[in-house]
Amino acid sequence: MEYVYAALLLHSAKKDITKENVASVLKAAGIEANGAKIEALVSALDGVNIEEALKNAAMAAAAPVAAAPAAAAKEEKKDEKSEEKKEEEAAAGLANLFG
Repeated sequence: MEYVYAALLLHSAKKDITKENVASVLKAAGIEANGAKIEALVSALDGVNIEEALKNAAMAAAAPVAAAPAAAAKEEKKDEKSEEKKEEEAAAGLANLFG
């Protein structure tokens, strides 16, 4: 995760995300850098529009939060129907006792 944070820090500082820059950020944070991981990160980010990826990630994270109240309301309706049905069944059972 530290490698991704280093890349995001470099992006935020408007610096190029290179092996050397990522290694420098990690070193400054007191993290022993793994060259293979850095190389994999840098090559994976090559050609990626980080701003667009961040916007999409923020929208994807917000979507489930917006859907949660609707799901809760739907669950409440189910609970109400279940309670009504149980009450009706109980009343019918009592009627059979005296009927």
